[in-house]
Amino acid sequence: MSIIDEDKIREQICEIGKRVYDRGFVVANDGNISVKLGDDEILCTPTGVSKGFMTPDMICKINLKGEVLETNGKNRPSSEVKMHLRVYEERPDVNAVVHAHPPFGTAYAVMNKPLDKPLIPESVILLGEVPVAKYGTPSTEEIPDAISKYLQDYDAMLLENHGALTYSSDLEGAFFRMESLEFYAKITFICELLGDANVLDEEKVKALYSIRKQMNLPGRHPAFSIEEHK
Repeated sequence: MSIIDEDKIREQICEIGKRVYDRGFVVANDGNISVKLGDDEILCTPTGVSKGFMTPDMICKINLKGEVLETNGKNRPSSEVKMHLRVYEERPDVNAVVHAHPPFGTAYAVMNKPLDKPLIPESVILLGEVPVAKYGTPSTEEIPDAISKYLQDYDAMLLENHGALTYSSDLEGAFFRMESLEFYAKITFICELLGDANVLDEEKVKALYSIRKQMNLPGRHPAFSIEEHK
């Protein structure tokens, strides 16, 4: 990529970081964001810095082994970047990853409850279902190993007792999936408070899956086999 493109991506990471922070999906220094530049270059957010107050010079560059290629000399890559690297390793179609702690989604992660009820067309089409990956100690290989189980069939998942992870072909798409996951979790929570939800039946869900195919959206979806997306 050209330097101009890289500069724009650094700015976009800061902008998405601000959105994540302003929406309350992270607090303090929580969360991390990354974007794949090329075959072996990744830009990622620094550790110990609020996502709402980053500047482009703080963004770090690493390779797919996690080795530091470039920093401003003050900031270091997020310690949870191992999770991002596993996504890029196993999903070559992915170019951006967002990890956050959205309150409603995280509550379901703490309860070890997947978001698997077909409640509204938008969530069925975009996300399908959101599974819960087994708990792993942050900054270790336990989380990458836990998420690996779901990477081929899902573009969003909850991390048990931790938060949420979304990814896409571009950064805005990864953020929109995080936003949609949290909205899905909030609607699910409200429905559970009100009583038995009027879930969409199998035929309606199949019709929505057909719409998704026609839309030719990027990524994977639990409704489709892996082979359809290779």
